[in-house]
Amino acid sequence: MAHDKNHNYHILPPSPWPFYAAVSAFVMLVGSILAFHGESPLLGIAGFIGCCYVAFGWWRDVVAESRVGDHTPVVQIGLRYGVLLFIISEVMFFVAWFWSFFKHAIFPVPDIEGQLQPTTELPVGEFPPVGIETFNPWELPLMNTVILLLSGTTVTWAHHAMIENKNREVVLGLLITVGLGAVFTVFQAYEYSHAEFGFTDGIYAANFYMATGFHGFHVLVGTIFLAVCLMRARAGQFSAEKHVGFEAAAWYWHFVDVVWLFLFAGIYIWGQ
Repeated sequence: MAHDKNHNYHILPPSPWPFYAAVSAFVMLVGSILAFHGESPLLGIAGFIGCCYVAFGWWRDVVAESRVGDHTPVVQIGLRYGVLLFIISEVMFFVAWFWSFFKHAIFPVPDIEGQLQPTTELPVGEFPPVGIETFNPWELPLMNTVILLLSGTTVTWAHHAMIENKNREVVLGLLITVGLGAVFTVFQAYEYSHAEFGFTDGIYAANFYMATGFHGFHVLVGTIFLAVCLMRARAGQFSAEKHVGFEAAAWYWHFVDVVWLFLFAGIYIWGQ
């Protein structure tokens, strides 16, 4: 027939999700800015709910496409490239926070009142600034490091079990990984609740909370990602030949692990 498919590519039908995503993200951005200036946070919350709805609906459609056979080997290659590029963009996101942290750690400048003349020599400050009591890296941060490293081994175990079509081990490995991710999040929340400094207490505090806080958010997202894979594995939706969704979650989780190692070594140990 003239309209029969004679290629291995997936021609996407018109989708409303890109438009919904753009509108939701814009509403969340504007709402967040207004909330930062003392206005009601409801607009920002509405935008966030819209983004969550888009994420659920869009991924649901991607899974459905996979289930009906649209993800051919050629399409799977494109999906893997897309995931890798996304992770690379996330790496550069964290590079910005590391850059800011190390810049202020190597060239600390105290708070300066008034305007400096162009020829004025900047005074040298201390880092961490005076009054900042940093965390002991060999207590809870070390425990969180062990938790994430262990979760990296369990998700790798699940991946190898997937390749060998051992679905029972896949489910068990993912269940342990999701549990470890949840424990990490609880411990980080506990750590924040016992911090001796707040977000607005200088450049060290701002960099610390932005870097570790965004990493914590990535752990939460990765935990949800793996939890969805766990449900799909229990439903028998993965096979040794076709599990791009699980690969994406595993790669993302390994990225989260590696970033934490840099955070632990750079901010908790070197930066104390």
